[in-house]
Amino acid sequence: MLAPSTNSIQELREQFLAQLSSHFREREPLGLYDPINYILQIGGKRIRPVLALLSGKIFGDDDLSQTMSVALAVEVFHNFTLLHDDIMDDSPIRRGQPTVHERWDVNTGILSGDLMLIQAYQHLASCPNVAAFPAMLAAFNRVATGVCEGQQYDVDFESRDDVTIEEYLQMIELKTAVLLGGALEIGALAAGASQQDADHLYAFGRLTGLAFQLQDDLLDTFGESAATGKLTGNDIIRNKKTFLFLHALDLIDQDERIELTRLFTTSPINPANKIARVTAIMEKAGIPAAVAELRDKYQAEAYVHLNAIGGSGQWKKVLGLLTESLLGRES
Repeated sequence: MLAPSTNSIQELREQFLAQLSSHFREREPLGLYDPINYILQIGGKRIRPVLALLSGKIFGDDDLSQTMSVALAVEVFHNFTLLHDDIMDDSPIRRGQPTVHERWDVNTGILSGDLMLIQAYQHLASCPNVAAFPAMLAAFNRVATGVCEGQQYDVDFESRDDVTIEEYLQMIELKTAVLLGGALEIGALAAGASQQDADHLYAFGRLTGLAFQLQDDLLDTFGESAATGKLTGNDIIRNKKTFLFLHALDLIDQDERIELTRLFTTSPINPANKIARVTAIMEKAGIPAAVAELRDKYQAEAYVHLNAIGGSGQWKKVLGLLTESLLGRES
């Protein structure tokens, strides 16, 4: 068998997409099932299912027979959360396409999302490693609960002006990071890993998720649109209180604190001047360097957990390559 290489990530993604596509079929009632097929086919990086498959490879699931069901479960669950989040946020676009509730309606989005959650559990239950299922189910339930808690914190924070850095980090851990960790943990359990190794992989994914979200926040404000594919300053336009905003409040003087807080209550038709002023205040306070330092701290801690597990060193290296690519770095 060929040793895993930098092409292995794409190969795993293609294997997953082939398996996912085999589940698409016309089924009645179309108004329930078509929206599910739609959201699962409109793109996405498929990071979570690839993480599940990678953890299986690390622990010897060479043909992916044990972990493919986990990959399907975490991807269907992830898209279920996106479908319902879009309704809560009244978002018109997802991955460049109309959201489900825009293309159909809100009731359809709610009901199709509910069925996706059921389907996620069905995929999980189809894992051939029956002995590991109780531990897998417990992990999945813990992660799913955390994601819902994170979404509620995110909603709560929109109407609060006293959010702390610790609360924000807890929110992004629950909303984003725990599912990355869960994909790795549950995939490892399905492949027969010990609970200790699975716990280390969960911690690796959780810390990587925190680093990734901090990087994403940083690029939103200071990245180049041509490189990120996103509108630079979107968090500033939306008055989103990210780590950058919260940490800046701790570092700037009183006058700038009043000004920054005021700017995050405005929604000008042309936001260019607002974005320029906010980024100037943050740059003066050294926010880009501070965010990068915390991001790298989380990732360094993550690698301690990755190095602590057994399994294939070559596939662990591939997992490291994927991690560095998520952070926009070459390894």
